[in-house]
Amino acid sequence: MKENIRISVIVPVYNLQDDLERCVVSILAQTYSDLEIILIDDGSTDRSRDVIQKLADMDGRIVPVYKENGGVTSARLAGLRKATGEYIGFVDGDDEIEPDMYEFLLKNALDYNADISHCGYQMVFDDGRVNYFYNTGQVVLQDRNTGLKDLLEGVFVEPGLWNKLFHRKLLDKLLNSDVMDLSIKINEDLLMNFYLFSDASKSIYEDKCKYHYLVRGGSATRRNLSSNKIFDPVKVKKIIMQKAEGDILTVAQKAYIGTCISIYNSLVLNGLRNYKAEAKKIQEELLAHRALGRSVGKKQRILIWMILHLSFGYEKIYRLYEKYLLNNRYE
Repeated sequence: MKENIRISVIVPVYNLQDDLERCVVSILAQTYSDLEIILIDDGSTDRSRDVIQKLADMDGRIVPVYKENGGVTSARLAGLRKATGEYIGFVDGDDEIEPDMYEFLLKNALDYNADISHCGYQMVFDDGRVNYFYNTGQVVLQDRNTGLKDLLEGVFVEPGLWNKLFHRKLLDKLLNSDVMDLSIKINEDLLMNFYLFSDASKSIYEDKCKYHYLVRGGSATRRNLSSNKIFDPVKVKKIIMQKAEGDILTVAQKAYIGTCISIYNSLVLNGLRNYKAEAKKIQEELLAHRALGRSVGKKQRILIWMILHLSFGYEKIYRLYEKYLLNNRYE
């Protein structure tokens, strides 16, 4: 494979003074060398800016960008405006990538003439555990509809941006629009992916776990439930549902209902008495969209009924289920 195709790797940075250098070193170590690494400091209040400058002085492929705090989507878009590569990748500043990840993704993009090339990932915990998602070696060629369906169903396609390589034309179209809501802090990856997969005529997925998602400080999903963590996922799924068409609409509706149930379950596990107003709003979402209940399976219809009509009993039952039966690979 000729190394005359530049890849721009965009890394948003916010208060990552202790993790950023390790992340960037893993990018610099790539077997594919025609890289441009754009580090966007999003108004950090720690020493991240000093670390970025140190790294930029170390390797000319690193482009530092400094901006006021605006959130991760704002940072990514700022990095994209600086990018010169034909292909664009994203890495979170506290994660790592395997040495051949971009060579692997670019080869698949070129071999299959695909607008998006993506792979599996591994979740690495502080205690040494590693959960693979999913490392089967499976190769899946996706047209537009299949790619969107797989993305929204979330069975094997990760909603994050970081294990994917995008052709520049997809990002240019996104950059020249105002569809990204900068106030969304959670599931913003999924929303951006929805727009990108919507414009991709072909995607290629090979399930080898080249990206290392590092989990620090305990549970990945159940801590400090903020308003964004509760309502952003519902908001994102609602936006997608409103924009989806044809066969994808049914998939988007199911994803929306599933997210409402999942968020309610998170409130249960963190104590409904502490989140009465938030729980009521999720109930109102389910009630307002009760007609969509026909698009989901029998199990989810039962859960919706229990959430709406038997919330106290549901709380007790779900807590028992979570304690004894639920195998959560994200924790």
